[in-house]
Amino acid sequence: MKLLTFAIPCYNSEAYMENCIHSLLPGGEDVEILIIDDGSKDRTAEIADEYEKKFPGIVRAIHQENGGHGEAVNAGIRNATGLYFKVVDSDDWVDGEAYAKILTKLKELSGGDQTLDLFVANYVYEKVGVKRKKVMRYSALPKDVLFTWKDVGRFRKGQYILMHSVIYRTKLLRECGLTLPKHTFYVDNIYVYKPLPSVRVMYYMDVDFYRYYIGREDQSVNEKVMIGRIDQQIRVNKIMIDEFDLWKIQNRRLRHYMFNYLEIITVISTIMLIRSGTPENLDKKRELWKYIKNRDIRLFHHLRAGIMGNAMNLPGKSGRKISVAAYKLSQKVVGFN
Repeated sequence: MKLLTFAIPCYNSEAYMENCIHSLLPGGEDVEILIIDDGSKDRTAEIADEYEKKFPGIVRAIHQENGGHGEAVNAGIRNATGLYFKVVDSDDWVDGEAYAKILTKLKELSGGDQTLDLFVANYVYEKVGVKRKKVMRYSALPKDVLFTWKDVGRFRKGQYILMHSVIYRTKLLRECGLTLPKHTFYVDNIYVYKPLPSVRVMYYMDVDFYRYYIGREDQSVNEKVMIGRIDQQIRVNKIMIDEFDLWKIQNRRLRHYMFNYLEIITVISTIMLIRSGTPENLDKKRELWKYIKNRDIRLFHHLRAGIMGNAMNLPGKSGRKISVAAYKLSQKVVGFN
């Protein structure tokens, strides 16, 4: 068994995927790198096969019909042989020094008495044209020790554990029944959210591991692109709403965190609908909040009462100012342009 599986979902990624792959190769025989060609029309499949041939036993090329980012991640989980699992998007990369430290610690923890479910590290916004790169750290998490949810502090608004931050135990992802929807963007939120109640033991290393590239015009977190794909964002939002009855989650700190996570996703959906300004999308905003109300009236009031949810539904000029402030916060969370 490999220590760590990396899944690289690729769709027409020939221009940048090699930078991603090269950043992962220093893991050597401890890792496997699954390059998942999701029905690409360019040289992605050819490049994947070349790396599999050049690095047998480390790189595997997986070819499938186009199913979207979520189905590529599903394929990674199905094919992974590593004890742990991480997704790295094909336009992103990892820091070599942090990578070496993480592998060393995963080896140590894999031989310990406790089963590690979730490893967390920092990620860095590699935003084009910005000299000072923003690092997302997690002050709410104990550093360099195994811990459980009862040891977790209070997360600040804007401080969320995203896909870039996490390394999950592979078996946990399978056992919790994680399957991401096909042909849907923004499923990385489901990827992080659904396994959380299954997580018992965690570890946080304060190293700047994942480099999250932001700059392509066609990128899913570009604001215009997000508005154009708003129906997919709403779909993900509703899946997260339906996934759990959060009131039944026993651990208070886990429950609080999951409420906050669902709140920021709902805020992002709402603010994109407001920013578009079309009557159709304003109707979709009302429909989304009606959906929440019909699904769980307590959840509806909880989300509306929160500072972020409240900001999305205030009338008048002052209300719009507060909405803009919430928008700026949501920008920080997802890093969209």
